[in-house]
Amino acid sequence: MSYRRYIINDMKKTERVNLAISGMHCSSCANIIERQLKKVAGVSEARVNFASEKASIVYDPSLAKITDLENAVAKAGYKASENAIDESQKIKTEWHKFLASFILSAPMIYFMLFDFFGWFPGAKSLLPYVGIISFILSTPVQFIMGAGFYRGMWSALKMRTFNMDSLIAIGTSVAYFYSVINFFMKIPELYFETAAFLITFVILGKFLEAKAKGRTSEAIQKLMGLQAKTARVIRNGETLDVPIDQVIKGDVVLVRPGEKIPVDGVILKGSSAIDESMITGESLPVEKHIGDNVIGATINKTGSFEIEATRVGAESTLSQIIKLVEDAQGSKAPIQAFADRISAWFVPAVIIIALITFGIWYLVLGASLSFSLMAFTAVIVIACPCALGLATPTAIMVGTGKGAEHGILVKGGEPLEAACKIKAIIFDKTGTLTNGKPVVTDIIGDVLQISASLETYSEHSLAEAIVKKYEGKLFAVSDFRAIPGQGITGVINDKTYFFGKPKYETYHDLESAGKTVMELSCDDKVLGAIAVADTVKETSKEAVQRLQKMGIDVWMITGDNARTAKAIAQQVGITNILSEVLPQDKADEVKKLQAMGKKVAMVGDGINDAPALAQADLGIAMGSGTDVAMESGGIVIIKNDLRDVVNAIDLSKETMQKIKQNMFFALFYNVAGIPIAARVFSFAGLILKPELAGLAMALSSISVVSNSLLLRGYKPGHKNYVSIMAPFAMTIGFAWLFFEFARFSSGMAK
Repeated sequence: MSYRRYIINDMKKTERVNLAISGMHCSSCANIIERQLKKVAGVSEARVNFASEKASIVYDPSLAKITDLENAVAKAGYKASENAIDESQKIKTEWHKFLASFILSAPMIYFMLFDFFGWFPGAKSLLPYVGIISFILSTPVQFIMGAGFYRGMWSALKMRTFNMDSLIAIGTSVAYFYSVINFFMKIPELYFETAAFLITFVILGKFLEAKAKGRTSEAIQKLMGLQAKTARVIRNGETLDVPIDQVIKGDVVLVRPGEKIPVDGVILKGSSAIDESMITGESLPVEKHIGDNVIGATINKTGSFEIEATRVGAESTLSQIIKLVEDAQGSKAPIQAFADRISAWFVPAVIIIALITFGIWYLVLGASLSFSLMAFTAVIVIACPCALGLATPTAIMVGTGKGAEHGILVKGGEPLEAACKIKAIIFDKTGTLTNGKPVVTDIIGDVLQISASLETYSEHSLAEAIVKKYEGKLFAVSDFRAIPGQGITGVINDKTYFFGKPKYETYHDLESAGKTVMELSCDDKVLGAIAVADTVKETSKEAVQRLQKMGIDVWMITGDNARTAKAIAQQVGITNILSEVLPQDKADEVKKLQAMGKKVAMVGDGINDAPALAQADLGIAMGSGTDVAMESGGIVIIKNDLRDVVNAIDLSKETMQKIKQNMFFALFYNVAGIPIAARVFSFAGLILKPELAGLAMALSSISVVSNSLLLRGYKPGHKNYVSIMAPFAMTIGFAWLFFEFARFSSGMAK
């Protein structure tokens, strides 16, 4: 599935497209493609994610076409397509490539045993033909199975840089061509098996890596699996079963008991109880009647009804969720810049170290040419930065995926990283700490009819409660005007009325009870007042307590007066109160906390609080399920449960911890492996042969992906002990394995 969306920016229409990229072997490949895409006229942004194998491109369609983007990727030496890569097919291809490479390389293992066991069956008869057989077997491995490495090296050279492919191509070429020269010069020192098995082990690593990476995107597959496959559409009086992608806006869709609702819509006929747990997290079904909205992929439990399709295809709630998750998984966290900077200089540095290693052994210490070349090759191979390129994106893919499973939509690596640094969090009151469904509790004077008439024209959250309270005939209102943060005015029967914040009288008792009081006046004369109360969410107090235990300062911000605000704050355990704050001033209050050196998160409804959400270091928008496309927050909480705010911060901390662990794994193996590969410790019997260096390199990538996959065990509010302990066990295990490789190599070294 590919997505495109239009972005209005500086009065120019640009389009974002996601392309699937194939042929990448490391993060350097991703950087090469990014640089090539940015050269295309009309491209304003290009992000390539190595782990997800996707490119996210913003371009001007009047200046560039999709084919131009695909050609740019092809020019860089890779392949791009709007169609998503078939992960199962990719895994199968890598497996077949490994099998072919292994079958060709396997006889050379048998030949290697002749060096240790002269009595081995066939040793005497086959020994004269070992060279020619090894040459024949290793050549297709080098130039057919290993062709991708040469293409990658050539692409990097065209961009005047080096990448992982460069290291593999150089390392295997040294072993192969040195062996070819020796073979034709009748010199017995041959290393065909080194080149062949190096490529074989790297391909094995790629197969295992692809298999593990496939599991990082399981969240998207699960979300896609929620979608109904067909819809029962009524057209021209006839009921038809059509594929879900053929439903159009305005279609009448029949939904029977036990079926998934195919698309978002509004009920035209009938009623039922709907299981919306996949969106809202509520276990109890919700009663729906004529005029109510329903969400696609939710389950109809009891009755039969007809809906009018209002949002289909990419506009549907589920598609928007999938789009947000895909964008997040293709994004880069700021910490990725660190890995990119290391990768940029790491490969050239490794080549220099390898050349120095060769020079010291051959020119200074007088070692044999073969010994020096194998040390050179081992250094080249062991230092491939594949694992470093996987460290950040794999963790982000799994972390954002787990968040989506639990109703937490993290819009990318940047908000994910920001969440773990939060030191202060500001909650909007209405609809965030409270349920946002106020009810009229007190009426002072005969003011309900006039007040309800005025509020009919208002969009304020309290207006609906007042209008709903009055069931009679309403007055006609003219010259209606809303005064932000104060109230509303309007003319009824030639008289101008004001309804809003009390101006003339005080209502201490009502306000101290947590009620919001609105006063009705006419010509500076008070006619009466109405008190409205909003109930606090059951989970708000628990969420606040958990945040405070984490050492985060919790604030409440509201336009209510100090007494009302204090009453609500006391119910949830908040002592830091910002009251009587106008909507346009909320962002200024965020700035004040930021000026104190705090990283601030703002939690609001994503509409009225948009400026404050944008100003905060992290904006967290409370969603209702149908508004998941909100652009105002870096994190969207679908279930409207404040405990998910805490869970989002917990998840971000665990994900960032995984990224740091992954970077340690990546750098630890490279840094520790280089001196062993350079044969610095040969006096202690530690020598790493190039082919085993290749296997060790592959294992480092696997360790990084496996560590990221441990995030799949994340459960809100629970400690993931396996995830905590596993990195320690992996460090010990892989270090031991690495040491054993070196010991084994010492007995094979020439």
